[in-house]
Amino acid sequence: MSVTISISNAVKRYGTVTVIPDLSVTIENGELFTLLGPSGCGKTTLLRMIAGFNSIEGGSFRFNDKVINDMEPGKRGIGMVFQNYAIFPNMTVRKNVEFGLKYKNMSKEQMKEEADKFLKLVHVDQYGDRMPERLSGGQQQRVALARALVISPDVLLMDEPLSNLDAKLRVEMRSVIKRIQKEVGITTVYVTHDQEEAMAISDRIAVMKDGVIRHIGKPENIYQRPADLFVATFIGKSNLLNAGLRKEGEKAVVAFQGGYEISVDSIRSGEIRDREVVVSARPEELIVSRSESSPGKQGIKAVIRDSVFLGLNTHYFAELETGEEVEIIQESEIDSIIPPGSDIVLTINTNKINVFDSESTGSLMKGVKNSTVLPEGFERREVKE
Repeated sequence: MSVTISISNAVKRYGTVTVIPDLSVTIENGELFTLLGPSGCGKTTLLRMIAGFNSIEGGSFRFNDKVINDMEPGKRGIGMVFQNYAIFPNMTVRKNVEFGLKYKNMSKEQMKEEADKFLKLVHVDQYGDRMPERLSGGQQQRVALARALVISPDVLLMDEPLSNLDAKLRVEMRSVIKRIQKEVGITTVYVTHDQEEAMAISDRIAVMKDGVIRHIGKPENIYQRPADLFVATFIGKSNLLNAGLRKEGEKAVVAFQGGYEISVDSIRSGEIRDREVVVSARPEELIVSRSESSPGKQGIKAVIRDSVFLGLNTHYFAELETGEEVEIIQESEIDSIIPPGSDIVLTINTNKINVFDSESTGSLMKGVKNSTVLPEGFERREVKE
């Protein structure tokens, strides 16, 4: 049986240091929910509080309506997959998977049948009689996943499960995890610092910093309409440009240093007033024109400092006339890479940029979908259009 996980006002302290000040979140029944953030942000700490491996200094943790704060880890109905696989080197693959069933009052035949079912689910059934040392890292992680699932847990917890694998195996295994999670339908909490991994597998993502969830949402919404500057810079690459905002009639006009101005339709009407802002523009949202081919074109003047050809796309690194540095991604064309030292003019795709208040760092944009509950002293980011 899968469950809904409800966390209300969670607090975690180590001595006088508060790691998680006041965190609330609901993880829906059957969803793959990812805790994403830099090292030390509290994501693994929160996972271990759910598992029962860390004490809880405040708040409540519920599986459906059952409070689990003081429940022993072994009675919480959880399966765990760790970063280092944690499979027994002296047991065969099948014996590793059967291990958790020893306490289920099953016959040997039933245990073998269940183990084989989950080994088949993760596509390593042909290796049942092998010792772990004869498996690749990806195969060992599949065994660890089968062992976590075979006990039919209510919740699956995964702590950086792919960080020890090479790049190709990580891509393969995240597809495996997503497929199996959907087949089994188990509530899964997944911890990672890898943004691409989180985007690829998650139903929803919680972006964390300093023990605080800054934005909860679907991958596409977090990427396209981040709740604040931290989220914008942590999820994917983003160029940050200082600018001013003003109101002209009912329009919002963003003016960059150097005189380039754009009209932005997607700023919330209540936020349009004279203020300093920071514009976040993804590298693919900057449009390059050669200055000699477009004399007098309005835009931001810049100089190409370096470029990297990556096949389909070319990445340019440029310095603006203001001294700011930006990265630009353009589709590669035959024999047309712009050489270093070239003068260019940049314009911006106004449909996809994000504008943030320079003081609060909060988004001013329509379409920010965020159900985050922030502790006292932090600005709530929920936006209703």
